Amino acid sequence: MVSRFSRFLITLALSLAGAALFAAIRAPLPWLLGPMVGAFAGARLPKPFKPLWPGVFRHTAMITIGYSLGLSFTATTLSEMGRQLPSMVLMTVLLLLLSALIAYLVSRLSGLSLPTVLMGSIPGGLSQMIILAEESKGVDLTIITFLQVSRLMMIIFCVPLMVFSPLFGGTHGGAAANVGTASAPWGDLFPNVLLFAAVGVAAAMLGKRIRFPSAFLLAPMIATAVLHLSGVDGPALPAGFLDAAQLFIGTYVGLMLRPESLQNKFRVIVLALMSGVLLIAGALGLSWLLTRMHGVSPATAFLAMAPGGMDQMGIMAKEIHADIAIVSCYQLFRTWFIFFAVPPLIRLLLQRMNAARGAEEMAAGNRI
Repeated sequence: MVSRFSRFLITLALSLAGAALFAAIRAPLPWLLGPMVGAFAGARLPKPFKPLWPGVFRHTAMITIGYSLGLSFTATTLSEMGRQLPSMVLMTVLLLLLSALIAYLVSRLSGLSLPTVLMGSIPGGLSQMIILAEESKGVDLTIITFLQVSRLMMIIFCVPLMVFSPLFGGTHGGAAANVGTASAPWGDLFPNVLLFAAVGVAAAMLGKRIRFPSAFLLAPMIATAVLHLSGVDGPALPAGFLDAAQLFIGTYVGLMLRPESLQNKFRVIVLALMSGVLLIAGALGLSWLLTRMHGVSPATAFLAMAPGGMDQMGIMAKEIHADIAIVSCYQLFRTWFIFFAVPPLIRLLLQRMNAARGAEEMAAGNRI
């Protein structure tokens, strides 16, 4: 019998091997993409050797990235984001409408229920949609999880290849990063990092208790931004910290995708890939519109609109020196919108569909 600790070590070894491979071939974001591929491959191992990755690593990575993103907020960027609030609303609504249209097409082509495909297609709403699916009747949780995770993996793979390509100017795809977000020597961390660490962990715990959306990422980010804006200098993190955070998240995402649990695997996988491609293309179109409206760099606009998670988009924004605050705020606004507005709308759709189905069954019974 393989112990839990041995399974953890196997998982860590696979993730490090993936990171080393991707670094050797000079792939973008090797510490994110490599561990994701290594963990995904490891999940196919025989049962006694199944990978194990404790949730505390993901939470630690989220707090770390939330802190790093929070340092990018300044009074100037907050003023700019206030000016762009109408655009945030417009872009979020347009992206969600595109997601709904794609979900309708996938539902018609696959024969899956519209609520199931819709929950699986909402961009950046993995945790919220899974929680909602567990509380709802008439939806397939396996399909929803697969659609969400497969889309996330496509985003994490395709977006770096695009933003590091000549299409966005390679590694110079955006404006210069905020000074506070650059890498720094380890000796510069103390003593201020202890204060920010305590505040970040406390904010994450409080956020989890009050069911704040993406509590381990957003709550530390907001707490860090408030502390930083109040005049307390937050030290930039060394590259090793951020590499470790990427490895923790990449491993977690790689273990989530389980295509072997699907029925009609080929059709569902093809349709999931198709919907991911359409979403990326739609985000690319909306990013072009955003550059015309506000003059932000193409890379900043694309990462702001990319239908992934704020943690992954924030990592990419740091790597290419895009405007992290703008990217974070568009992603943050969409996360909040999805958390507060989308679940009630989906519940209403489910109620109407169930009522319509009940009426049809009653009418059929009366005819008999």
